[in-house]
Amino acid sequence: MTTQPIEKEIRRSADQAQEAAENTQVAAQHTAVAAKVTKDSADRRTELAADRTVFAAERTYAAWVRTGLAALASGIGAKKLLAGVVPEWMIIGTGSVLVLFSAFCFAAAVWRQVFVGTPPPNPDVQRLPPYLLVAMNGFLVLVALSALASIWFGPTGGEP
Repeated sequence: MTTQPIEKEIRRSADQAQEAAENTQVAAQHTAVAAKVTKDSADRRTELAADRTVFAAERTYAAWVRTGLAALASGIGAKKLLAGVVPEWMIIGTGSVLVLFSAFCFAAAVWRQVFVGTPPPNPDVQRLPPYLLVAMNGFLVLVALSALASIWFGPTGGEP
């Protein structure tokens, strides 16, 4: 007679264990789905961060080119604007420094864009092709060097 209550208790414990196992199984499935969503979300944030890195590098490239163009225009403009105001050697020196700085900026722009160090994770956006950067900035360096030759060998109109 004492075995009936014990058997009932064992049966009830087995049912509870079975129910707990089923609940654990459902919780594990929910956890797996949540982990996948979290992983996908983290991956997407990483991709977006890589995109932002590419765009930041392009902004830096544009800043170098913009600075180089401003220095080139200033170097060429110095020849005309300073004529008759300062001695000729000062006109040639100022224009030369500005034009050489512009050539440096054009070269630095390509260097910073092509040699980025550690590449970002695979971004969704495409980077500017390096051959295009080298060709465009190479042309700008040639323009700067011809402006330099013009400053050195062209008439300045400055005071002797």
